[in-house]
Amino acid sequence: MADVRVTYDKSVDAAYVCLTEPQARVKSACMYPCDPVDVDGMINLDFDEQGRLIGI
Repeated sequence: MADVRVTYDKSVDAAYVCLTEPQARVKSACMYPCDPVDVDGMINLDFDEQGRLIGI
């Protein structure tokens, strides 16, 4: 299992949770946007070509 890594860009108030190994260099094949009612913002789910969640 990969270590979870979190990055934050203060200039755009955005965080990214990466669920893959850094050396894997997995690319997102599909992004699913979520717009939850209780969150003031957008949540995007990134999936690889096999449909595995790779980032939030």
